Amino acid sequence: MKVIQMVDLQGQYQRIKSEVDTAIQEVIDSSAFIKGPQVKVFQDNLAGYLGARHVIGCANGTDALQIALMALGLQPGDEVITPDFTFIATVEVIALLGLKPVIVDIDPLTCNIDPEQVRKAITPKTRAIIPVHLYGQCAPMGELLRIAGEHSIPVIEDNAQALGGTYDDGMLRGRTGTLGTIGCTSFFPSKNLGCFGDGGALITNDDKLAETLTAIGNHGAKVKYYNDLIGVNSRLDTLQAAILNVKLKYLDEYALARQKAAKCYNEKLANIGEVTTPKVADYTDHVYHQYTLQISEGRDELKKYLAEKGIPSMIYYPVPMHEQKAYRTDGDFPVSEAMAKAVLSLPMHTELRLEEQEYICSAIKEFFN
Repeated sequence: MKVIQMVDLQGQYQRIKSEVDTAIQEVIDSSAFIKGPQVKVFQDNLAGYLGARHVIGCANGTDALQIALMALGLQPGDEVITPDFTFIATVEVIALLGLKPVIVDIDPLTCNIDPEQVRKAITPKTRAIIPVHLYGQCAPMGELLRIAGEHSIPVIEDNAQALGGTYDDGMLRGRTGTLGTIGCTSFFPSKNLGCFGDGGALITNDDKLAETLTAIGNHGAKVKYYNDLIGVNSRLDTLQAAILNVKLKYLDEYALARQKAAKCYNEKLANIGEVTTPKVADYTDHVYHQYTLQISEGRDELKKYLAEKGIPSMIYYPVPMHEQKAYRTDGDFPVSEAMAKAVLSLPMHTELRLEEQEYICSAIKEFFN
């Protein structure tokens, strides 16, 4: 058996090599490396796929979050609510802009932000809410948008891990990233739709906001050399757009492959008392950016045991935001603290083979027997 990978980018590339190589060569031949025509083509195609009015490319997912906050006109000291259990970028951009991160706890089943904790955290200074669609599953957007609507607070979706996912609670339906005021996503290579470097995008159905987002990512200029806003330099380069435009055609196929692999894991790990497989809420699907178990005891020992068997695994995330030195926050976050000690992500990608999964699951069963 070949070496097991957490993410097999090389295998995925080989399946679409001729298409990707052709797309890259076309950009090289044109030498339009910045703002080439492939950027607009990809933006339009992704907007069509998502059912959104506007997609604006940028340099990475972190920039997307920063540009979104800048576009809302928030002022230093304004509060932004976001979950305790996430990647650092979500909190980082809030603090970077002089805003105040208000960190709240998560739901123990989905690991997504808890709407009741959001409701309790709202104050007269709250100016935005940033839910994270963690591991590939949409946060409870219907309830979050109802809470936000009561206070006229915009919602920015951190959709870096769930692009291609869907939401439907009977009242609200649509693709992840299109449900709030602004959606933000990342095209980091290991994402469900990943490029061959860094890349990101913003999504909105608001025409005026789209114009502002575009300008901010272009040094604050709507017309070259006329800088109306304070902006940044954040572009999706043409090579990455060309690659993404090829891979976008396969995004649903990739999601199905991940869901098939997740189903296999679920079945083979179902009867291990110390292992809880991922729970999927009834209002969304799951595109499994990560396949994350909750281990009731022996998580770190299991991780070491798997490594000895040649099986990679990862802890997403070992330190909640409120315990990070740069963002230390007082308060009670029992669920996030428990998850940081329990979660363990197994290999999950589009090229994962049944024999690999059988080997991984057998090793987990051996450990607990």
